[in-house]
Amino acid sequence: MAEDAPARSGSDGNRLRVAAAVVVHEGRVLLVRRRAAEGNLSWQFPAGKVEPGEAWEGAAVRETKEETGLDVSVAGPLGERVHPATGRLMSYAACDVVGGSARAAAPTEIAEVAWVALAELPGYIPYGIFEPVQRHLDALIGLPPPGQT
Repeated sequence: MAEDAPARSGSDGNRLRVAAAVVVHEGRVLLVRRRAAEGNLSWQFPAGKVEPGEAWEGAAVRETKEETGLDVSVAGPLGERVHPATGRLMSYAACDVVGGSARAAAPTEIAEVAWVALAELPGYIPYGIFEPVQRHLDALIGLPPPGQT
């Protein structure tokens, strides 16, 4: 499947499909820390399994609400990949905050949430961020070019 082809269903053959919400608000990125880490994955974007018949964009919105209590809307797709650590098909959506305040709304699943500055991301996600997502974050909240303020 193409990197940013928007598939609509919950799975790709036998591969589990996961939708992730890249939420930026007031210059910071929303991350969640799961109670059970997946390998070296501890901090990550709000994300979860796309249910059968559910659009992946809807899953990103639903999972963000379930995990953080935050209402978001999808601004657009950022791309897809097979995650190198989990083997899951990941679809990433740029999301805008619509309402609410972020908290660990699913305490059995989510240990904590954090609004993280771009410069702090490597401390939370040391293995790097999917390049299309990184480009989006850089464009949205990156430092201005030299000579501009």
